[in-house]
Amino acid sequence: MAEQPLLSVRNLKTYFYTDEGVVKAVDGLSYDLHKGETLGIVGESGCGKSVHALSIMRLIPTPPGKIVEGEVLFEGKNLLTLKDEAMRHIRGNRIAMIFQEPMTSLNPVLTIGEQIAEAVILHQKLDKRAAWERAIEMLERVKIPLARERVKDYPHQFSGGMRQRVMIAMALSCNPSILLADEPTTALDVTIQAQILELVKELQREFNMAVIMITHNLGVVAEMCDNVVVMYAGKPVEHTDIKRTFQDPKHPYTWGLLRSIPKLYTRKERLIPIEGQPPSLIDLPAGCAFAPRCPFAMEICVQQDPPDYEIQAGHSAKCFLYSQHATEEEKRHAATAGLAVSTRTS
Repeated sequence: MAEQPLLSVRNLKTYFYTDEGVVKAVDGLSYDLHKGETLGIVGESGCGKSVHALSIMRLIPTPPGKIVEGEVLFEGKNLLTLKDEAMRHIRGNRIAMIFQEPMTSLNPVLTIGEQIAEAVILHQKLDKRAAWERAIEMLERVKIPLARERVKDYPHQFSGGMRQRVMIAMALSCNPSILLADEPTTALDVTIQAQILELVKELQREFNMAVIMITHNLGVVAEMCDNVVVMYAGKPVEHTDIKRTFQDPKHPYTWGLLRSIPKLYTRKERLIPIEGQPPSLIDLPAGCAFAPRCPFAMEICVQQDPPDYEIQAGHSAKCFLYSQHATEEEKRHAATAGLAVSTRTS
């Protein structure tokens, strides 16, 4: 019997109601996350990656935001229907989140130790002395030197990489089952980024957590993830495991992302950007949102939004190239393009 998912997101839709119109930030996202797994959520800025994570945590500002449809099942309970008190027990305790900008996520007038201890006192019911010792222990686990002294420091006394380590320590202080990491390395240089990723992997093994890695960086995905959901304009366009993402991608948008990765040993090779800009989420085109930028777009692509097509077990793509609407010539052309991308990234 297959293991039940730790987290199941089903047809999640989160909209923002503005004066200009309805922003469909997340529009029909579904996936499963199992214990110990790392799932990558990938896409350009504005595709709904972070909003989806805030929806899971029920941190969407209302108004103007609203989760209009879907389910987020954690250990069989729908988080979207829980009472606020029950959700507060899960948020930061069973499901924790590392936010993009550590400096804006940390309180500048409280010491690092006070901020970590606060969560431990709230969720683990420890006294102040035990919570302070827990804060020191967590700083040591994320490899901050002189943790017993630095726990008394304020956020501005830490570098960017050290602040990110503090955020990880805070997120893991209550031994969560799931860690949501929202662009945890974006503002860091390459060396510190590698250290943070290695730290997350090490702590994941230690705590046996599931991790959702939200990023636009496919290098991070290749390093960290077991499975990948590629998002575009608020919708998932491809969902498969990490090996197929790089060796057998099926959606033209995924091909575009992979072609834009620089290769270390081929300096003369020109990168191929994805032409055009992502559409406004207020005024999405009638058909496939990617059609205006897609070199393989067919007439039906501008008329209808494609459903998910299962390419093979565990691999789906939201593209009419895998339907009866595509001619054999169009399918061959697309297959050749996909093969060229996979050869380049292998």
